[in-house]
Amino acid sequence: MPHKQLLPEGWPQPKGYSNGVSASGKEIIFLGGQIGWDINGNFPSKEFLGQLTQTLQNVKAVLNAAEVTPEDMTRMTWYLTDKAAYVNNLREVGKIYREIMGRNFPAMSVVQVSALVEDEALIEIEVTAVK
Repeated sequence: MPHKQLLPEGWPQPKGYSNGVSASGKEIIFLGGQIGWDINGNFPSKEFLGQLTQTLQNVKAVLNAAEVTPEDMTRMTWYLTDKAAYVNNLREVGKIYREIMGRNFPAMSVVQVSALVEDEALIEIEVTAVK
């Protein structure tokens, strides 16, 4: 069942996210923060875009384990250690996101943090999905 994006009258259409999402379903899936390491706990990339790619692949893998897809996502929170790495690469961030997650855009927040628990991690993403 597709979720409904919430867009107040007169507001511009957001690019790459939704202001809010209305969802109903039988199950709510909560993903803990996913980071850019592989299944062996190694970071294949030390760069932001490489870690973003791996992080989104990890998010998708956990969603698949719950038998849901990225289209079922209703909320994402991204924690970044380097705001400039995100802002200066928005076009590439969007391209990577669409390649892995498709053209669905949940309600989303992006927050800069001073550090993440894993010292090598540059990004961590939490997700809520409804099926």
